[in-house]
Amino acid sequence: MRRRGDFEVVALLTTVNREYERVAMHAVRETLLRRQAESAGLPLVTVPIPYPCPNAVYEAAMAAAIERAKAEGVRHIAFGDLFLEDIRRYREEKMAACGMTPVFPVWGLDTAALAREMIASGVRAVITCVDPKKLPRSFAGREFNLELLAALPAGVDPCGENGEFHSLVYAGPMFQQPIAVEMGQIVERDGFVFADVLPGREESAGALQA
Repeated sequence: MRRRGDFEVVALLTTVNREYERVAMHAVRETLLRRQAESAGLPLVTVPIPYPCPNAVYEAAMAAAIERAKAEGVRHIAFGDLFLEDIRRYREEKMAACGMTPVFPVWGLDTAALAREMIASGVRAVITCVDPKKLPRSFAGREFNLELLAALPAGVDPCGENGEFHSLVYAGPMFQQPIAVEMGQIVERDGFVFADVLPGREESAGALQA
């Protein structure tokens, strides 16, 4: 969106699990989330939610955050959805109720081509969460690279759009500098497998340390 110049990108918005101080589902530590925003040169707006979080509580928290954004002159919110029609309809309905216009800048792109394009552009990422019902546990903690794409079982979306996996990007053209990260423990919780990525030493930025 920055490269195309259609919109002025003014902030990043995400929910954060209040109890564990991590991004919901991705399980990325808030400390790393803040480093991402800093390296992207954008303010970070976090929406704290409880754990577990009923949908009504989530929607109320998001609605309050959106009202604050509207008061500051924001009129559009961009989402990274790729092809799930029901998710798009849900977002469109909620944004309409809030008086916001949703934007879907990557909607409809071929996910296999998009995954390869991201890797070729210099994006470096690690898999932080795996749904073992859709993808083997061994993928947790792996680098998101061409080798991983080649190893994905048939039917698994290369961008994890069906919830097969979630990731943390620690380097790429959207960042002013890479983020130093280190691999922590891999644990299974609530039916998912999580790879705990830790903030690393600055001198190791751009290379995941085991």
